Amino acid sequence: MNPSPTLLTFNHAAAIHSYGLPESRLARVAARRAFVEMKQCFMRAAADIPGELGLQLQHEIRQSDEVQELWRLRGLIFDALPSDQPLGALHREEMRHHLNSAFPEAGSEADFGPL
Repeated sequence: MNPSPTLLTFNHAAAIHSYGLPESRLARVAARRAFVEMKQCFMRAAADIPGELGLQLQHEIRQSDEVQELWRLRGLIFDALPSDQPLGALHREEMRHHLNSAFPEAGSEADFGPL
């Protein structure tokens, strides 16, 4: 019995691909891993911010689900990090690295100041 040519339509192919290609799954996993690493970086920086502001920023970071939410917090964190301590500079550099990876179109001209 010959299979009907209607069995191999684009609709069937679309149904097969709706589960996601291995490349797209790998891309989603890589994006999630990068987000988690960025979130941990922001948490380390916020943990070194003293007082109520540091606690509030840690809470906001914990609640974030997207990279854009961390992007919006960057100015507050940069401003609140102690500028006279080497650890503050280290946190800033690490945050810049993650932000440049997530937002490469911003380039080096982005000064990560408050909006």
